[in-house]
Amino acid sequence: MNHKRYPSPDASPDASLNALLAEVRDCRVCEAHLPLGPRPVLQAAAGARILIVGQAPGARVHASGVPWDDASGARLRQWLGVEAAEFYGERFAIIPMGYCYPGRGKGGDLPPRRECADLWLDMLLDKIPSIELTLLIGLHAQRHFLGRRRKATLTDTVRAWREFAPAFIPLPHPSPRNTPWFQANPWFEQELLPMLKARIENRKK
Repeated sequence: MNHKRYPSPDASPDASLNALLAEVRDCRVCEAHLPLGPRPVLQAAAGARILIVGQAPGARVHASGVPWDDASGARLRQWLGVEAAEFYGERFAIIPMGYCYPGRGKGGDLPPRRECADLWLDMLLDKIPSIELTLLIGLHAQRHFLGRRRKATLTDTVRAWREFAPAFIPLPHPSPRNTPWFQANPWFEQELLPMLKARIENRKK
């Protein structure tokens, strides 16, 4: 793929990142495999300090083009202790493992397509060098960023969050479908979420 939009090497970090984001949003590599067509959904600013890595947009997010614009996003913002205006501001970069809605399978949405991370992720991360905290939401993000360090199950990985802090915090997906998991793992709300909110608040300073 030709990267034609990059500005000159001495361009500002914001200009360089914005050029790359424009190219990502025009990506059509997986078009033949996407039931609703390509619509990459992500956000980033060069000075972002917190990175959120989820799975892939759902159908509602595909329709709106706004990351985490659904019930899962509302719960995620509650976990972080932030309002929507802050969540969609320059402090947060939101780059899922897959940028387009992958379609539905028998058990829910299909996994994110690998092409997104293979083509774009490293380049995007290179242009947001101030990231201090990365939230790994769900199995796919944890598998990519933690590799062999992750545990046998998502529950075990999240429970072992202290091993990955301060750079990474693994989280379950905040989908309402995971309510039974939250009920079965009260330590998550009692131990991890207070720490997470404190970390997010401290990043404001």
